[in-house]
Order: sequence, then C-alpha cells, then structure tokens
Amino acid sequence: MPASPLVPWLLIAALLLVLGLALRLWQRRNRHFVSSATVAAAYDRWTADRLLERLWGDHVHLGYYLPSRGRAEPAVDFRQAKVEFVHALVRWSGLDQLPPGSKVLDVGCGIGGSARILARDYGLDVLGISISPGQIQRARELTDPALSCQFAVMDALDLNLADASFAAVWSVEAGPHMPDKQLYADELLRVLAPGGRLVVADWNRRDPADGPLDRRERWVMRQLLDQWAHPEFASIAGFARNLLASPYGRGDGGTQGPQLAVETGDWTAETLPSWIDSILEGIRRPGQVLSLGPGAVLQGLRETPTLLLMHWAFATGMMQFGLFRGVKPPANRAGI
Repeated sequence: MPASPLVPWLLIAALLLVLGLALRLWQRRNRHFVSSATVAAAYDRWTADRLLERLWGDHVHLGYYLPSRGRAEPAVDFRQAKVEFVHALVRWSGLDQLPPGSKVLDVGCGIGGSARILARDYGLDVLGISISPGQIQRARELTDPALSCQFAVMDALDLNLADASFAAVWSVEAGPHMPDKQLYADELLRVLAPGGRLVVADWNRRDPADGPLDRRERWVMRQLLDQWAHPEFASIAGFARNLLASPYGRGDGGTQGPQLAVETGDWTAETLPSWIDSILEGIRRPGQVLSLGPGAVLQGLRETPTLLLMHWAFATGMMQFGLFRGVKPPANRAGI
C-alpha cells in the first residue's frame, strides 16, 4: 500500500519543530562569561548530566584525523580520534622524550582522559587541575588508583604550586576560558622547570593583522563566546607574544639569560571533522542519549547550533586550531 502523500510533509514539519525548539533554547539559555565561577558552573553541569561523557568518552577535546593525500580524512571512530590526538600531541611536543617519572602538569584536565594516557602510556607522574569540582570528582572516579595520576581543583590563573616544579606543562583547549591571556601564559611558565617542555593546544581566532572580522563573523564570534563561557579567543600570533613576553620564560625567572623559543603549529585541518562528528555521535549512539531521558535529548539539540557555527568558523579561517611548544632555557648559573 503506497504511503500517504501527507507523510513526507508531516516528517518535514516535525523536523522543523525540533529545529525551532533547539534554536529557541539556544537563543534563550546562553552561558555568557562573567567570571571563573561561570566557567566552573558550566563544566559542573556538563559533567553532572553525563551527556558529553556518553558521546565524547573521557576526552573533552577535539580529535586528530590523520592527514592523507593532502587532506584530512576521518578516523574510524570519533573517540579513537581523540585518543590519537593525545599521542600525536605528545610526539609533536617531545613529551615522549621525558624520562619515566617526570612530573607533568595538565592544566584544564577535564575528566582526566589525557592525564591517564600520559601516566599509563608514557610513565609520567601527572597532576591534572580544573576549576570545576565536578570534573575533578569524575576524573578521580575514572582513574585507576595504581596510576601515577592525581587531580586537584585549581584556577589556572592562580596556580597553588611552587615555581619551577614540573618537567612539562600540558594544556589543551583551556585558553579560551582565560580572561587574562598574559597571566595564563605567566602561570604556565612559572611552574615549568628550567629545561622543561611546554605544550599548549587551543582554539584561536584569526589574528587582526590578517584581517578584521566582518559583520557576519562578528555575530558568529559573539555566539561562540557567549554559548560556552569564553571571555575571548587569542590568535596564534597573539598567544605566542604572551609567552614570549613572560618573565618566567627565562631559565632564571627574571630578565637575564636566554628567552624561551616558541614554536607554533596549526592543526585546523587535522581537527576539523570533530565538529560534525560531535553531532553525528548522537545518531550513531542514540541509546547513549535516550537512556539519559528527554532532558538529554533537548540538551543535545541545544548544543547543535554552536557546534555547526564552530565548524563554519574553523572551516572558513575565522578560527584556527593553534599549537604552541617550547623548552624553557636552563637556569643561568653564572657566578655559582
């Protein structure tokens, strides 16, 4: 029996209704940055509802899609692409050259996915910090006590840690939440020991020197800031300047001696498929969403417009996925 001609129209109407509801929720319930407390509250909610964990696994960051034939091709699995991101960043930064037992600080550790890989696969002694108590509690729940991997609630702009106390400092996708980029750079370098390795991976805006944002881009930028508690995005060149301007980039922590040399990279192409994959995970694993109840379905719909805008921004060059690495010069021992 042929289907009624009304069926396609009913399906279209239902789809439009769902999209309209998602857009209304998105417009009415943003997460505008006010202070570090708003960032902590946002991540506490994302951790408590478990939707992000169900879809993204234990890595709250983008995936790495292996370049092939001059373009980035999706990995087999979104979650595996996130694991590959950690290993690729370890290789790029040289953290795989650290001796076992080296102390590493993971700034903005999420629920501990990267920290566990650094401890388990590379034998590093890791401290992960986040401003979100909910994330730290969940990280501890997911971590084998046998791993050399600890977690603490801490503000990245006010690290309660001694100077020069880590052989490496690792920070992935935390910078956009920092209202003071220079202080963020200073704190990362302050706790890094002379001879230690720094690696940062972040979402970055196009540098103003490469062209101002047009009217459409300014609107998109406002949404990207307000929806996910971001005060501002640094450009790749801008944050490199922050690192170079820090007094803690010198081995003696002062004005003498050689300065940290900063190398940058751009993994926009390698990470770009993550945004659409983030949406498709809800289709590939519908049970993961539906099992959390109707609230999770609405929450997933509510995040979809921002994910699509993120994809557009990175695909058009308005945003870039920046990498930063450097080795802090040895301490100046002249006269000792």
